[in-house]
Amino acid sequence: MSLEGADRPALVVVGTGHHAPTPDALEVLDDVAIVVDHDGTITGVHPRTSDDARTAIERAAEVVRLAPGQRVLPGLVDLHVHAPQWPQLGTGLDLPLERWLFEYTFPLEARYADVAFAESVYSHLVPTLVSHGTTTSVYYSSVHERATELLAEQCLLAGQRAFVGRVAMDHPEGTPDWYRDATATDGVDASARSIEAVRRLAASEGSTLVQPIVTPRFIPACTDDLLRGLGELAVATGVRVQTHCSESDWEHGYVLDRCGVSDTEALAGFGLVRPHAVLAHGDHLGDDDLDTIASIGAGVAHCPLSNAYFANAVFPVRRALARGVHVGLGTDIAGGAHPGLLSQCAMAVTASRMLDDGVDAREDAASRGVAGSRIDTVTAFHLATAGGGDALGLPVGRFEVGQQFDAIVVDVDAARDGLRRWDGIDDEPRLFEKIVRLASAADIVTVWVAGRRVR
Repeated sequence: MSLEGADRPALVVVGTGHHAPTPDALEVLDDVAIVVDHDGTITGVHPRTSDDARTAIERAAEVVRLAPGQRVLPGLVDLHVHAPQWPQLGTGLDLPLERWLFEYTFPLEARYADVAFAESVYSHLVPTLVSHGTTTSVYYSSVHERATELLAEQCLLAGQRAFVGRVAMDHPEGTPDWYRDATATDGVDASARSIEAVRRLAASEGSTLVQPIVTPRFIPACTDDLLRGLGELAVATGVRVQTHCSESDWEHGYVLDRCGVSDTEALAGFGLVRPHAVLAHGDHLGDDDLDTIASIGAGVAHCPLSNAYFANAVFPVRRALARGVHVGLGTDIAGGAHPGLLSQCAMAVTASRMLDDGVDAREDAASRGVAGSRIDTVTAFHLATAGGGDALGLPVGRFEVGQQFDAIVVDVDAARDGLRRWDGIDDEPRLFEKIVRLASAADIVTVWVAGRRVR
């Protein structure tokens, strides 16, 4: 067949890779050729010296050979980003959640009525996340339709895979009168228009990377009529859902008082717990809640750094996974004061150790913590990659045939901080752990989304 034929690979990446296809398994792909077609789909992972690899390399439109100190890993999936909060990253974290929203967040988000301001923020946010290796983001926008469309435009420009949702909120007690939907009907109608706008935009670019997502902020900010209407909108449009669920003592208790059931039960009653819905935080979920989420096929965005400030608890990753819940990681920008998911992996491990061991030395060691809660770096990285992809129902996060080639290259030998290979000390699993714990955006030298180089 001609080299221009359908079997000609678009890209072959040659080198050593790491991925975590399951929560408890690191796979080292030593000296392989990853073959990618023109749709960005992985069609083969072969030993470099095999006949299949040699044939693919000879025919490929592009061959990338990694240097000895470079490693390829799956791209990172951030399940929870508040895009309008980017300018407040790292501020106000001394306040409880309900005050933080009214004193910091809502005044900032209201500014996105100014289109120029929105463009200035989003044109900085999205490329920055890509530089940190975030190949997929699930974004909350503000209530503003045009600003939401601008965010989707920036994702398309940057080549990032993204779900972009206009935030809906109308509760007269849970939101300020100068920043909310005027009525439940207005909120549903604006969300419907936003869904169509994002779909039109992506179609005009011939892209399937950017999709809309139904986004009720959370129950305290929404009336029952709005929540019910958004659930119906999700069904009618087939669009995924994202919202907050049982994040803090305050939110969890508020929903119990108002609805008489848990946050999960209430959201499910409104039709908002759906397959591949993203429920952010979930630190106060009970076993019945986890079982409901698992049975429906929704997922949890675990935001370990943000949870340390606002959640009043540690999310039980091990318990959720054991009950069949899809779990991924989120930065929760700006509640989480760092834009990269690798640092969230490290924080997820730390938080799990604190939950396992307990934190109050006045308690007996045998009863101080929740035994069996700890996770390791492999599990955390799985959450940040394949776990997030599974939560969204996307074929990303693994270097396997049929998966999309969303990937990053970390250059260990060029790192300028504590990340370094030590001969005779660091085997591949140790090097993987160092990369996850220590690599920064400066060490990520290449990013691909759907086989296309975007950094």
